[in-house]
Amino acid sequence: MNKVGLTLLTAVFGGAVALGGYKLIENKKFDGMSFEDKQKVYFANNPTGVMSSTGNPDFTQAAAAVSPGVVHIKTTYSRKGSQQSQGSPFDMFEEFFGMPQGGGRRQMQAQPVQASGSGVIISDDGYIVTNNHVVEDADKIEVVLTDKRTFEAKLIGRDPNTDLALLKVSGKGLPVVKLGNSDNVNVGEWVLAFGYPLGLQSTVTAGIISAKGRQIGILNEGQQQRGNPFGGGQDQIPVSSAIESFIQTDAVINKGNSGGALTNASGELIGINSAIASPTGTYAGYGFAIPVNLVKKIVDDFVEYGNVKRGYIGVTYTEITPELAKEKGFTDVDGLYVQDVVGGGAAEAAGIKKGDILTKINGKVITGSPVLSETIGRARPGDKVNVTYKRDGKEKQVTMTLKGEESLKTASTGGKASKSATEIYNKLGASFIPASAQKKKELGVNSGVVVTQVNRGGIFDYFGVERGLVITEVNGKAVNTVDDVETALGATQRNIVRLKGVSPQGGAVQLSFPVEY
Repeated sequence: MNKVGLTLLTAVFGGAVALGGYKLIENKKFDGMSFEDKQKVYFANNPTGVMSSTGNPDFTQAAAAVSPGVVHIKTTYSRKGSQQSQGSPFDMFEEFFGMPQGGGRRQMQAQPVQASGSGVIISDDGYIVTNNHVVEDADKIEVVLTDKRTFEAKLIGRDPNTDLALLKVSGKGLPVVKLGNSDNVNVGEWVLAFGYPLGLQSTVTAGIISAKGRQIGILNEGQQQRGNPFGGGQDQIPVSSAIESFIQTDAVINKGNSGGALTNASGELIGINSAIASPTGTYAGYGFAIPVNLVKKIVDDFVEYGNVKRGYIGVTYTEITPELAKEKGFTDVDGLYVQDVVGGGAAEAAGIKKGDILTKINGKVITGSPVLSETIGRARPGDKVNVTYKRDGKEKQVTMTLKGEESLKTASTGGKASKSATEIYNKLGASFIPASAQKKKELGVNSGVVVTQVNRGGIFDYFGVERGLVITEVNGKAVNTVDDVETALGATQRNIVRLKGVSPQGGAVQLSFPVEY
């Protein structure tokens, strides 16, 4: 071989070795990236060409780009698992997304049950995000793409607190839906909903964002049915663990859309469709999606840790109502009133006390509990958050270092009477507001709180307590505020709660019921 040929061969071989080494390093680096960073690399090499819609909206490019990345999820449940209806996924979301109802449960005992939903591919190597309630307790999960390719999916992780789950299929080079930024979406903005509703194949609908930061209580209901995900008894955390800060849309979504994509007009994922509000169980104009910025954090946790790493402030709180503001002498309409501080938690370490008003989180005004819960839900233990609060009318700011659930469990075992009262209060499954002076006069009582909500699976629901009941006494103590109710529950003896009140029709009511039933 001549000298020139030898030199050329050496150069080619050296280049191949260098390229192979580079690819090996690149792949290792790629594996350690978050899903968002992986997508930046993916879309740098695979531009979508989708532009934002202006003037007369044209969604053809966005629909073409997103549809292939939204999949049909089919689940199968064994007879054994289906017979356990108390813990099955059919209870919590049966009114929302295609779960069997009524007579369907009798059928479950005779043969395996099948259900379906939707999912969104977020990486070309097969990671798919969907709702927890779509795949919860499933024996088999099948994923079908728009091109009819079918894969059996492995469950990587699921989180009832956010109603999110992450699946993995063995495919390569799969179509990907681009992750957007839910913080940048605005009310009135055009959005598209993708999924497999009512047994139909891939479907796209359009609408607008109707509202942001919606809390509809559906995840708290599910927790009350199945129990606190962190365990009950002596380890129960006396703070809400569900995160609800939904994007509301009027884009048509129906049974089967659950777990599908909500995108902006540029085809970027801004939410995962999760629920609808409807008197009939089908579209009535009100759909709800989990913000994608929360989704990013949860799915990254599944891959990196195997479960969700939640940071906690360590407070229980209530939203400020006009009645509460009047009672406490507040001038604030925004913010959260601190009912209690968990011993050993981040709030206690930062100096937060019962009676403070949390007004801002990381500079964002706290207009309601969804603002706080989503912001904290996107953080992990050890992360720092800046909290602004008011005490005696004076505004102060502190930096808190969030703590994990383990520290809250340990901390909550202290103070037996207070903890017991909180446990019982949570088990009631109800919401209250102080009865107005006019209402008390109307009913001829000197004290009272009004039952404003009764959640499925709680004690009030079990014993038929209805909304509108004015409770005047708990365990023989007069109650006028939520704090009074919780304090009085601490006097519960032999696990029997005693209530006195007045029905909306004016009739006297006396109730006694066990805490455990």
